[in-house]
Amino acid sequence: MNTINHTSKSFSNQTKNDVVSEEYDTIIIGSGAGGLATAICLSRAGQKVLVLEQHDVPGGWCHSFYLNGHRFTPGVHYVGLMGKGESTSDLYRGLGIANDLVFFRMNPDGYEHCRIGDEHFDFPSDFDELVERLSKRFPKERKQITKYLTLVRNVSTQLQLLPKMSGFWDNVTIPYRTRHMGKFGLFSLRTVINWHIKNPLLKNILNVQCGDHGLQPRKASFPLHCAVMDHYFKGGFYPMGGGGALIKSMTNAIKKNKGEVRTSQKVNKILLKGQNKKQAIGVELENGQQLFAKRIVSNADPGITFLNLVGKENLSKKLNKKLNRTKYSCTSLMLFLTVDMDLRAAGVDSGNIWSMPDMDADDLYDKMMATDISSEEAFEGLFISCTTLKDPTGYDGKHHTLEAITYIDYKPFEKFSKEKDPRSPEYLAFKALLTQKMMKGVEKAIPGISDHIVHQELGTPVTNKYYINTTRGNVYGTEKSLKHIGPFAFKVKSEIDGLYMCGASILSHGVAGAGYSGVNTAAAILGCKQDDLLQLDESQEVRIFNADNDSDYPQWLQQKIALKKQRSVSNHNKESLS
Repeated sequence: MNTINHTSKSFSNQTKNDVVSEEYDTIIIGSGAGGLATAICLSRAGQKVLVLEQHDVPGGWCHSFYLNGHRFTPGVHYVGLMGKGESTSDLYRGLGIANDLVFFRMNPDGYEHCRIGDEHFDFPSDFDELVERLSKRFPKERKQITKYLTLVRNVSTQLQLLPKMSGFWDNVTIPYRTRHMGKFGLFSLRTVINWHIKNPLLKNILNVQCGDHGLQPRKASFPLHCAVMDHYFKGGFYPMGGGGALIKSMTNAIKKNKGEVRTSQKVNKILLKGQNKKQAIGVELENGQQLFAKRIVSNADPGITFLNLVGKENLSKKLNKKLNRTKYSCTSLMLFLTVDMDLRAAGVDSGNIWSMPDMDADDLYDKMMATDISSEEAFEGLFISCTTLKDPTGYDGKHHTLEAITYIDYKPFEKFSKEKDPRSPEYLAFKALLTQKMMKGVEKAIPGISDHIVHQELGTPVTNKYYINTTRGNVYGTEKSLKHIGPFAFKVKSEIDGLYMCGASILSHGVAGAGYSGVNTAAAILGCKQDDLLQLDESQEVRIFNADNDSDYPQWLQQKIALKKQRSVSNHNKESLS
């Protein structure tokens, strides 16, 4: 690779009159975790890289924003496998950003709090303890619990082996080394869990993390659900500073490598040349400016990439047919809350809350995906996360921030999709109604919280589509059913020469999955393996502290927390004087 000697900014806003005559090695559309991971790897290899982001801040689902001075992150609620030598930690160490990151370990005794009807169950951050805790709760199914959870772990482990297999011996031994994956790989989650578990409540507890891929058990791929569960068997972790801190570390790494990230740069189309075998040669921005590169990487989902930016007229019949059959994951309502309530006194801690009625998970998801979402009194299937308990540096001593999420279908919002500000009275009234329904659901999980609201704001599927630019406001890319993952997923290298893909619809979803997808795409471009790009530097290490116990906090962290509270008191005093 040639060494690139040029200066750049970490973020910049280009105007219509700016002239860019240089050609880039790679232009990346979208600055989610996948796009930024690709940019780090390529820029580190000496490529001249430009990342274009349509929003005014980078990060995609991982970005952070502020409401009345309080921080929220719409798409980062926890990650797993952050211990040294574990995959997410190795990703950040391999990207060279680990030293810039601090994570808080969520309540190890209950990083997930399941509230199913009147029943409660807490997921511990230890596999053996999880087996024992479930076995005590459901003694008649002790043997099957052990067998099922061991199967989950084996399938996930074997799934991770597949991309690392190479050479004659691996090819010979792969049937045995992935035998559990081979036996159960083509079945749904519902099918496999029904073979092992009989108690309905136990099934709901084990399936509660379906919310991490947004698909009900009868549609969800069993191997993918195994990967999700295994990702959290050692607990959940939350980044200090929210998702925005993770994005800042990635953009700083790109800047260090002489790459560039530009915000407020919406791409209108991918420029092509050639009649039969088409080649991607650049992009055209919303302001008409054209930028050229040897290759383009899209971090957008396949619908946005191929139908909006490339155009179906430039695609083969085979790809158009695949796109017509492609289903996307559900969309969401997300309620952002600021409250002046003592949440710890109310029994809330750093663990996530999964709140749902005592009913079959498939039936609940069907109910959540109903076209009429205004008829029920409250949204009963909720994920609730308190960011100021997961990240103590965000707590000002008085106000806590929470994010409550429920999944819905996009159809009720189709008629509002083309509206621009100011929004119609009909949309605002619908949004207000849904906010009330969300609050009733949160109130069931945290009684009394409604009396302590300082500020509330609802993000809708229209919000998702506007800020993140996903097909029908989806939250996980393509639907995570058997038809859209593994060998059936969209490929890194597209049929258009020079056009590559990364992100939640390609290799895997979630913060870590999308990051690994970006590394995988960079490896395909550079002609090497994923592991070649993640050579671990022993000087790199993520710092981890307990969210609920400050006894081991170093002085700098204690000072950071104290300063946040002092500033809050100072601001309050100024407001009182004014």
